[in-house]
Amino acid sequence: MEEVIMEQGEMETPLIPTKHRKQQQQESPPCSDSIAVVVLGTFVAVSGSYIFGSAIGYSSPTQYGIMNELDLSLAEYSFFGSSLTIGAMTGAIMSGRIADVLGRRGAMWVADIFCIIGWLAILFSKGAWVLDIGRLSMGYGIGLLSYVVPVYIAEITPKNLRGAFTTVNQLMICIGASLTFLFGTMVTWRTLALLGTIPCLVQFIGLIFIPESPRWLAKVGKVEDFEFSLRRLRGNNADISEEAAEIRDYTETIQRLPKAKTLDLFQRKYAHSLIVGVGLMVLQQFGGVNGIAFYASSIFVSAGFSSGNVGTIAMVAVQIPMQILGVLLMDKSGRRPLLMISAAGTCLGCSLAGLSFLLQVYTGSFSLGMGGIPWVIMSEIFPINMKGTAGSLVTLVSWFGSWIVSYAFNFLMEWNSAGTFFIFSSICGFTILFVAKLVPETMGLTLEEIQASMNPFSMAK
Repeated sequence: MEEVIMEQGEMETPLIPTKHRKQQQQESPPCSDSIAVVVLGTFVAVSGSYIFGSAIGYSSPTQYGIMNELDLSLAEYSFFGSSLTIGAMTGAIMSGRIADVLGRRGAMWVADIFCIIGWLAILFSKGAWVLDIGRLSMGYGIGLLSYVVPVYIAEITPKNLRGAFTTVNQLMICIGASLTFLFGTMVTWRTLALLGTIPCLVQFIGLIFIPESPRWLAKVGKVEDFEFSLRRLRGNNADISEEAAEIRDYTETIQRLPKAKTLDLFQRKYAHSLIVGVGLMVLQQFGGVNGIAFYASSIFVSAGFSSGNVGTIAMVAVQIPMQILGVLLMDKSGRRPLLMISAAGTCLGCSLAGLSFLLQVYTGSFSLGMGGIPWVIMSEIFPINMKGTAGSLVTLVSWFGSWIVSYAFNFLMEWNSAGTFFIFSSICGFTILFVAKLVPETMGLTLEEIQASMNPFSMAK
């Protein structure tokens, strides 16, 4: 590789060639018309994040209504709640391949179809098996969306805006879950399922009007479409020659390497990226978030609230402002500080929640960083030749952890409510050490710089 630039505070590994660094320093800020296209593309993409959030939030306010109307046991309802994650694991396994073959937009279209089928199955269900099929179908769809949405946003945004725009993914998940919690206190579970189809239709139609990822187009050799897409995203008056050249050079370098196989991901040169990507997802899920999200109403009742609705509405009031704060801070304070602050807050929150059960409250801190930043980093740290394989693995790990927590949560709570939250608290505490020791700061770097920094030997010629 050519001479490289080392900056204070960054890892002592190569970034990108000096000539490209100099070119990037001369880049002009994006034009207002290009920002409009990036905003539109992000809005359409994160409509899928809203779908994700509403699916996660659905099982909490509807628990007693569904159990009473369909005469389900706690075990049957726990399977219904956790079957979302079983479907999501299947979607996660296939997400990278589908996104690589059909493109980022194509993968989102496929996801929307499965989500619409899922919501309609729940809407018209008369028994547990149709309910579970609908939940599995919806899970498959959000398994695809959980990978492709942050990847698409990361690939269309300029580096100085990438963190904030990618974190909007988690903001919309938070909004989707929060509004579903809120609406669930006002309408029946069937009406809530019908409302769930609206964001699916918004995204399905909106995908017609947004550009495909230029990096994916370059990867598959669609040169004219690549340049057209990049120009739409950067503005008609913007000089895209330097950015286009960098993407093309990087893509050509990757394509000269042997075709990536699943086992290639476990080579030593990708070890750092894999440990960070998988580790953050494991710690995110085993911090207990989906157990809390899936069964919030019953948790608040167990903690002494007269109604689960009171606590659920309080969650809504905390989550969204904290997630907005995370979006605003993402490209100012960096990823690592927010992750550590968020992990410390969730550790404290789980400890207090455990104490609240011993004496007869955890979501704001998660929304600040641990909710969204692992997905941002996942979309940044893998080279494009490994992104599909690695993304599928990381997303699968996330959903597998989610399934374990969501299925076991009710049984853990029956075993020891306080002890359950103290377990989550200890995992959140370990997350602080993990981030401090292993997670790199990616703020302000292009995707090509990040990947060269974390996987220097994969770029060697």
